[in-house]
Amino acid sequence: MTFWSGRRVFVTGTTGLLGSWLTEALLDRGAEVTTLMRDWVANSRAVSAGILDRCNVVRGELEDIAVVTRAINEFEVDSVFHLGAQAIVGTAVRSPLSTFESNIKGTWTLLEAVRQCPRLIERVVVASSDKAYGDNENLPYTEEMPLQGRFPYDVSKSCSDLIALSYFHTWRLPLAVTRCGNLFGGGDLNFNRLIPGTIRSVLRDEAPIIRSDGTFIRDYVYVRDAVEAYLLLAERIPGDGITGEAFNFGPQQPLSVLDVVEQVLAALGRSDLKPVILGEAQHEILKQYLDCSKAKSRLGWEPTFAFEDGLRETVAWYRELLAT
Repeated sequence: MTFWSGRRVFVTGTTGLLGSWLTEALLDRGAEVTTLMRDWVANSRAVSAGILDRCNVVRGELEDIAVVTRAINEFEVDSVFHLGAQAIVGTAVRSPLSTFESNIKGTWTLLEAVRQCPRLIERVVVASSDKAYGDNENLPYTEEMPLQGRFPYDVSKSCSDLIALSYFHTWRLPLAVTRCGNLFGGGDLNFNRLIPGTIRSVLRDEAPIIRSDGTFIRDYVYVRDAVEAYLLLAERIPGDGITGEAFNFGPQQPLSVLDVVEQVLAALGRSDLKPVILGEAQHEILKQYLDCSKAKSRLGWEPTFAFEDGLRETVAWYRELLAT
């Protein structure tokens, strides 16, 4: 028996990187999981690993209040993980409306559906991002810093974050917000992201492409560490110092883009390949990394995977995927 045994959990974003791993962890811990799915993503880990076969699947859009309310009400959900979002910076720049619809409207729709079922819901975890902080000269970011996103994706996360906290302060919804660094791991099919894109290039015997000048600095969080962070946080809701709070989750070991590419090349034994540096990245922040002392002091959370260990598992997953 675990905390999650017999609990009825609603997860948005199950076909995404974090969503697939989190849903699998919940199922393995005995939860009954209901997920909302807009698109059938045939190559997603949620499909290929048989995760969706173990879930109740509701088809529809996150922005549809009737669909979301029906899912929560009819499946008598007690716990919610809201991960669903449009998560690609370039996509947000090309089409900000769809990003604002899914990330901002989708968040208030989900929370309004929760508010309509107060006797059911015991806990809600809302996924924000380190991007919600926007550009700030004071590093690392702490949870007390203002949310001041400027570019479309960053703004969408600032807004969804503030909306979530508004639902706590106004209606006392039992929720908490996560602000993670850049997630990586097996199952990310967005190959325009640095780590999966570099791995695929190398496995194709091609030089990896760096869109920026290579000096951009970020936190890189292995997906299995993020899963444990989300579960641990949810298990503490409701709780003093937890409910209505935001928590940073990251390794506190920021890396530059060039550092990451070099480590991927080394993990694949292809240090002979030299990255092509385009220097074309726009609408992105140069330096972002997190102070995670709050998560450590209040939740006892720290990452357990070194970057190299997470990268080794990630490379193995893509080797298998791309060999077929």
